[in-house]
Amino acid sequence: MSDKSNLQLRMVNSLREIAPERWDACAQPQKGTPCNPFLSHAFLSSLEESGSAAPETGWGACHVLLEDTTNNTLIGCVPLYLKGHSQGEYVFDYGWASAFEQAGGRYYPKLQSCVPFTPVPGRRLLTYPDNNAETIENQLLAGCLTVAEKLKVSSLHFTFLPKSQWALMGENTLLQRTDQQFHWSNEDYNSFDDFLTVLASRKRKSIRKERAEVQQSGLQIECLTGSDIKEHHWDSFFAFYMDTSSRKWGHSYLTRTFFSLIGERMADNILLVMAYRKGQPIAGSLNIIGSDCLYGRNWGCLEDHRFLHFEMCYYQAIEFAIAHRLKRVEAGAQGAHKLARGYLPTPTYSAHHIAHPQFREAVARYLDHEREDVSHTIEALEVMSPFRHDTLNLSVQTPLIQEK
Repeated sequence: MSDKSNLQLRMVNSLREIAPERWDACAQPQKGTPCNPFLSHAFLSSLEESGSAAPETGWGACHVLLEDTTNNTLIGCVPLYLKGHSQGEYVFDYGWASAFEQAGGRYYPKLQSCVPFTPVPGRRLLTYPDNNAETIENQLLAGCLTVAEKLKVSSLHFTFLPKSQWALMGENTLLQRTDQQFHWSNEDYNSFDDFLTVLASRKRKSIRKERAEVQQSGLQIECLTGSDIKEHHWDSFFAFYMDTSSRKWGHSYLTRTFFSLIGERMADNILLVMAYRKGQPIAGSLNIIGSDCLYGRNWGCLEDHRFLHFEMCYYQAIEFAIAHRLKRVEAGAQGAHKLARGYLPTPTYSAHHIAHPQFREAVARYLDHEREDVSHTIEALEVMSPFRHDTLNLSVQTPLIQEK
């Protein structure tokens, strides 16, 4: 561990100010442990340089760095943004903002540590491999709190945390919040049919019927990775994305340039599933490939076909994970319909610093009740699991968020 007297905290307003290899030495863990591609310099810088996460869209980068000045080593960093709204976060605090402002306060700007537009669990306090990682994490957290104080923001939020960092922040008086997503776990299945055998008969038949209808529709489905993904594929996918985002959110978060940048910088981490009718692309789903997980990200279509969404976003993802021996599929935010397709409820974690003492107390009381409600919801959803009773010990459990 470096001498504390040689450590220096500083803030940068763009990932361009940090060499990719320096950032990734902290963002990507040691060899042999899972990596999270969303924390990579390639992904985060693509968001910034494409104008997707930029001051003009309400995402002002103010990343925190912890450096050892003796050898100019980056030993820790935090992806951090100054935000003028609460869009693109998937952990909703609109009610908090409304209540605070109705009481005469100013909720925005606030600080947000996350991967923009990406509800994927992962570390937020990123540390260089070291035996004293928790010490570095505490210093990074203290640095973020210092930035919040200097900028005089109402609040500081860390969303989609690993449970270990959630616990650390709770020990440092941040307010703890929970929610849930649906994740699929690979129990060493050899094929999709192997996975189906552990489901209840009715659920198994339903999935087979859905897949058969898509197969008989005359649509062609293509899975693309790496150099097989061309610019014309991104053109088509962006059209799908724009159509869906305009209907779902009223506006799009990601620019067309963003997709070209990730296609250039991290093509081997991308699985693009495309659907064609008579040779014309009509739907697509974007997935990011991690070392042990497939992350479902965006979906869009220009035509409606029954069960096509389930096929392209859930079943194709499961098939890919089985074929490539990935441990799980994380299918993103919301969607109880995923449960019937083998995706089980999984807790997610966030932590929040509220500067105003009375407002903090009010939010804390709310979160006490919310955490209890989330726990009951997960328990109720697990009872509705599609798995056979004799496989419950194998598959119906709350999967653990990867902590490191």
